[in-house]
Amino acid sequence: MFDATEQINAVQRQVGSRTLAAGEARVTTISQTYQATAEDLWDACTNAERIPRWFLPVSGDLRLHGTYELQGNAHGTIESCEPPHRFTATWEYGDEVSWIEVRVTPVGDERARLDLDHIAHVDQDRWAQFGPGAVGVGWDLGLLGLASHLAGDGSGVTPEQSAEWSASDEGRRAMELSSHLWGEASIAAGTNPDEAKAAATRTTAFYTATPEA
Repeated sequence: MFDATEQINAVQRQVGSRTLAAGEARVTTISQTYQATAEDLWDACTNAERIPRWFLPVSGDLRLHGTYELQGNAHGTIESCEPPHRFTATWEYGDEVSWIEVRVTPVGDERARLDLDHIAHVDQDRWAQFGPGAVGVGWDLGLLGLASHLAGDGSGVTPEQSAEWSASDEGRRAMELSSHLWGEASIAAGTNPDEAKAAATRTTAFYTATPEA
């Protein structure tokens, strides 16, 4: 049986920075190893027929220099593609542009690791308010869908069930745990613990639509 809490705990999280041409950017990294070949994991993340089974409906031209659009979410341009190992793309939402880098690495027989970097120039006030969980919790929910899809036993949460699940007690607990763990990753990166915990509390309130304590 698919366990959302177990899945959230199976993910690794890291917070860092990267210098871009436009200046210093924040890097939020989420990683997980799956019981899947690198080729199958790559296909799940890049095949327009499979992406909607665990994430969002996608349209566009999913090839090098092509564009994509995730229904009701981000769109962008695929800037590099090295199948079945790595691709980079812009992540454009509203009037903000950030970037994603996805890497797939085989780690043994029938196992592969996914690393996803979300790279963004973040206003200092917004970062202080929410920290890495602002995007990190969303990616945790995405990887929850991917793990469910790769498990293939029908016990997970499908995209069609995601809204109802997110409003359930299980969904709220999963998002609260994710937010807490992103706060821990922020502390590990050098953020003042009190500030990181306060930001995580605000992120939890945002995702679960509950008042802050």
